[in-house]
Amino acid sequence: MKTNTMVTITRQYGSGGREIADLVAKKMGVRRYDRKVVAMAAEKLGDETNFHDLIERSYNAPDNCLGNLGDYAYERVPQHNRMYIEQAKVILGIAREGSAVFLGRCADYILRDTPNTFSFFIYADNAFRQQRAKAQYVGYTLKDLDAEEKHRAQYYAYYTGRTWGDPQNYDLMINTSNLPLEAAANLILSYIEMRQNADR
Repeated sequence: MKTNTMVTITRQYGSGGREIADLVAKKMGVRRYDRKVVAMAAEKLGDETNFHDLIERSYNAPDNCLGNLGDYAYERVPQHNRMYIEQAKVILGIAREGSAVFLGRCADYILRDTPNTFSFFIYADNAFRQQRAKAQYVGYTLKDLDAEEKHRAQYYAYYTGRTWGDPQNYDLMINTSNLPLEAAANLILSYIEMRQNADR
């Protein structure tokens, strides 16, 4: 695999996307970035807010969710959410340093013009997600997962002008309902290697 390979993973809640991102990062021998991006951005902003509250605020966007940044016009981010600007800077900075795996955080959009970046969307059917909600998300129901997902989709739409989950935004979409998570991780790596070999 080439150096400076960027992998972005967007996932439907309850699909196993977080575990897949961890597996891909481990197999690549690189770090997986998710909430760490928020912490790094907060440090730059001098924000010492409780981390749980910080995570919640990191998804702030105007309620109407109309409009988008477009072409990295970060200066047009509403003043109430400077966090997105800093997260974008952190992600771009990490990408300049070497290979990495990013989970969420609009990384697929932020890195869309970065060479050697591959974006994946992980999803699953409702029965699979409901089962994982009971086992992996204590006290959560499928309805709870869908509500959280809707909130994140609105955030994504506001800052990118794209539709979350639109196949055109990703290199590959993977349904984990009948596929072991490790097999899904291997599929991602095989896809990247195939693409990189084809470009030689």
